[in-house]
Amino acid sequence: MKIYIVDDDKNICSILKQIISERQLGEICGMSDNGRDALEDVPLLKPDIVIADLLMPELDGITFAEKIKKISPDVSVIMLSQVDNKEMVSKAYESGIEFYVHKPVNSIEIESVLKNVEAGRTMKKLIAKAQDLFSNDNIPSSAAVSDTQAKSRTGKAYMQRLRGILQGIGISGESGSKDIISIIEYLMDNDMDVSDSTLNDLCGRLHRNPKSVEQRIRRAAFSGMVNLANKGLEDYADPVFNEYSGRLYNFEQIRKEMNYIRGRSEKHGNVRIRNFLTGLLSYCREA
Repeated sequence: MKIYIVDDDKNICSILKQIISERQLGEICGMSDNGRDALEDVPLLKPDIVIADLLMPELDGITFAEKIKKISPDVSVIMLSQVDNKEMVSKAYESGIEFYVHKPVNSIEIESVLKNVEAGRTMKKLIAKAQDLFSNDNIPSSAAVSDTQAKSRTGKAYMQRLRGILQGIGISGESGSKDIISIIEYLMDNDMDVSDSTLNDLCGRLHRNPKSVEQRIRRAAFSGMVNLANKGLEDYADPVFNEYSGRLYNFEQIRKEMNYIRGRSEKHGNVRIRNFLTGLLSYCREA
């Protein structure tokens, strides 16, 4: 893996460089002490992973993560910080980062996180290859393909991916999974985002009683979070856990659910349905 480091603390940069080199975790392709320079470097150097500090001069880590994900959407961002504020951590995950690592830097944690990110990236590539094979098998031999046929193939591709995700997080058998599929299909067909309508309106397009639809979706999404939390407890490097826990759910809530399962907390993690649906929609648009 190619790794880029952006941190204004030279000691942290040196420590990270040493850990990555000694443990053979990848190749350092570049370094910067501020986010603005990193925004210019990353598209040129094309690293697989960017390790960024939260509190940086000129451009904070969260804003940097948001900008770099738009410029280079395939890059994986790991955030470093001494800040242990739940709201700040939540904002960091919402900006698109993969992991939030607390300072001081721990070599074992850095190694674990980098290997988890690598496993997640490998899983994405395998999924993409499978989708390419599926698409190629369905391309007609004729050179001329109508727009209708092209749209049909695209529809099959995103629907296959959606069903695969629901199966991956263990909720394909839930009654709410049909409602989830219907909502995502409606949004895809009408080129809409989840934010373009209220959840009640979206559910109302499927049934006279939108509350019952929302409850089914909520139950299914919660079951998915529980399933992922259990996967994380069994194996923190589980590729399904790493792929979906941060993108479909708030990672802090996944951790909260893991603590509940362990018996360390009396409260379950919470599911944000709009974020869950937005995450599924983004996967479908990548198909």
